[in-house]
Amino acid sequence: MKTGSWTVGVDVGGTFTDLCAVDQQTGQVALHKVSSTPANPAAAIIAGLEGLAAKIGIDLADVSAVAHGTTVATNALIQRRGARVAMVTTRNFRDLVEIGRQIRPRMYDLKADFPMPLAPRELRFEVDERVGPAGEVITPLDMASVDAVIDRLRAEEVEAVAIAFLFAYLNPAHERAVKARIAAALPGVAISTSSEVQPEFREYERSSTTLLNAYLQPTFSTYMTTLKDEVAARSPGATLGVNQSNGGLMSVDTARDFPIRTALSGPAAGAMGAIHTARASGLSSIITFDVGGTSADVALIRDLQVKLSFDRDVAGFPVRMPMVDINTVGAGGGSIAWQDRDGLLKVGPASAGAQPGPACYGRGGTDPTVTDANVVLGRLSTRGLLGGTMSLDTDASFRVVGGMATQLGLSVEQVARGILEIMSANMVRAIRAISVERGHDPRDFVLMPFGGAGPLHAEGCARALGITQILIPLLPGILCAQGLLVSDRSESFVRSKRIAARDENAGALAEMVSAMQAEADDWWARENIAPADRKVQLAADMRYASQNYELQITLDALPGIATLKQMFFAAHAQAYGFFNPDDPVDVVALRLTAIGTRPALEAPAQSGTATAAPQPRSHRPVWFYGAAPITAPVYDRADFAAGTTLSGPAVIDQFDATLLLFPGDTARVDDALNILIQRGNLDL
Repeated sequence: MKTGSWTVGVDVGGTFTDLCAVDQQTGQVALHKVSSTPANPAAAIIAGLEGLAAKIGIDLADVSAVAHGTTVATNALIQRRGARVAMVTTRNFRDLVEIGRQIRPRMYDLKADFPMPLAPRELRFEVDERVGPAGEVITPLDMASVDAVIDRLRAEEVEAVAIAFLFAYLNPAHERAVKARIAAALPGVAISTSSEVQPEFREYERSSTTLLNAYLQPTFSTYMTTLKDEVAARSPGATLGVNQSNGGLMSVDTARDFPIRTALSGPAAGAMGAIHTARASGLSSIITFDVGGTSADVALIRDLQVKLSFDRDVAGFPVRMPMVDINTVGAGGGSIAWQDRDGLLKVGPASAGAQPGPACYGRGGTDPTVTDANVVLGRLSTRGLLGGTMSLDTDASFRVVGGMATQLGLSVEQVARGILEIMSANMVRAIRAISVERGHDPRDFVLMPFGGAGPLHAEGCARALGITQILIPLLPGILCAQGLLVSDRSESFVRSKRIAARDENAGALAEMVSAMQAEADDWWARENIAPADRKVQLAADMRYASQNYELQITLDALPGIATLKQMFFAAHAQAYGFFNPDDPVDVVALRLTAIGTRPALEAPAQSGTATAAPQPRSHRPVWFYGAAPITAPVYDRADFAAGTTLSGPAVIDQFDATLLLFPGDTARVDDALNILIQRGNLDL
């Protein structure tokens, strides 16, 4: 074994930390799971790396790269476990992050309100300065007012400071000067400036994003430093990358300075893994469907590209950052079934979580969950999960689902099927939101379920949406970790300025692109990315002059103005069903993403027991759609070789997931060892 042949992807979830390792020389794939350690996520990562090395018989010095997806930032925001943070703003703008845009978080709930800013009013300070809408200095920076603020920051013993000045994205000089002054006076305080975090227009969102970043910096910095040191001690030659919300990897040092970039780190890795899987199977348009214990994440991928969203809420706070466009719904294996005041059956969004978990986990759970419903219907293996290492208490599932069945006057199987139907309906709504509501017909796509519970629920969602094909990845339960192995390194640059799309402004747009290209060249040099591995992606945010929100237009290169407008018209027609070629059009931002590509993964090696004619390991009764259970063969997916073809009904077990093949369905294992299901009985 040559040193440096293994790469490892590590995805930290709320319950498990998943590891997926690939030998770049042989294509060997190794999987490992350990319990997450929320108090210190680095502990689970290191334990997982050591356990993985022991499992496959290598030294950790053989690891050349570790890629990490994390939920630490998101969880810290949800649980409010960040730093004592203050905010410094332009005079008379201290209440901006509290006033916001005066819109209701839930349209029909008159009592619902946004969460209070992480910096309370007494920790929001103002200085005398003002930059105008053209980047001109209207009021020079008054350092005496800055020094007065520093005295207050010292007295309040703050741990972090967010600096967000008016129009700083056009002229960051004042923010830089204040940052330097505070850093010199308070060297132990973390500082974030809006011109570094996200230099874009929309003052409220930019200020909110900067405040969130500062709030996370101290905790995340400790975490990243610990992880970097621990990995370096065991794998001194390995590079360590952290996944961003846009699907690319960044260095540990960048993650330490900009933790808000990791807000959707895990789901973004899943999208990258899905693109890799689709490409290997010769598909280009898929709808991903990632079902975990608490939630389901869905994304639409067309032509092997996933859209980015720039305005999202994270834990109730607005964030303006490039993030993979993912829709999340509270529907997972741990979602609890309950009855409302009218006696109607509901599922979620409350979840049993990891503790106590579903009743079948044997950890004291007393509520019926989606996982318990699958156990009742025979869809989950009676020998347990994770290759049988995690046993299931089937009697507990029948007991909790049976209690609800008694209340409803139905059989236990009817209630279990009802739970799963409602679960599917919840997930279908999320899929419609990123497809039908955006002008895409889901019937033109292949459904790709993953996550530990995704393959169990794919049929119900595909049936409701009219989707005829389902692609099950080779490693559905660990696809997020695998996605980290194929994610490229990337860095995003932006120039935000409202410019009319007219011929006389073509030069100004070209200058903006040239400036970002120079920044990309510097980043490639700092990251030691070889010229052959360098790529760029360009995009323009455009809108009609009378509109308030823009559409992002993906570009191969900056075209002429006439071509640029035609591309905008086509995007507007797809999004809204019309366009007006005579209305004036504005470019409000140009974006350039610098990419450092990573070596392609080799095709996975087949297991030694794989054959094109596998035999079932057992049989068991399973409830599908009929009035009675069907005795279905149970296969081990490790026995499947490329070219294997099966007809439903069947159950396919593997280490990280369970797949159902319904009556009338046919499944074929392709050359990438992914399973493509052609649905039958489409009228069910």
